Amino acid sequence: MANSDDDNVFGAPPRKKTTHELGESLDFLTAAELRERVELLRAEIARLEAAAVAKDASKQAADAFFKK
Repeated sequence: MANSDDDNVFGAPPRKKTTHELGESLDFLTAAELRERVELLRAEIARLEAAAVAKDASKQAADAFFKK
């Protein structure tokens, strides 16, 4: 039988959340967990910025092609 988050029959601690929800309470996070969240968010910002650059380049290429 596969384990899932609902299969906490033996009192195992719940799995740590590896995402961050904007506006989420930070009261119960340790300093290390906060730093981990910061790194996750930095990686996500870099991913978003790269996607925006790629979309800009694609739009510029399309604009240049259709202006001819």
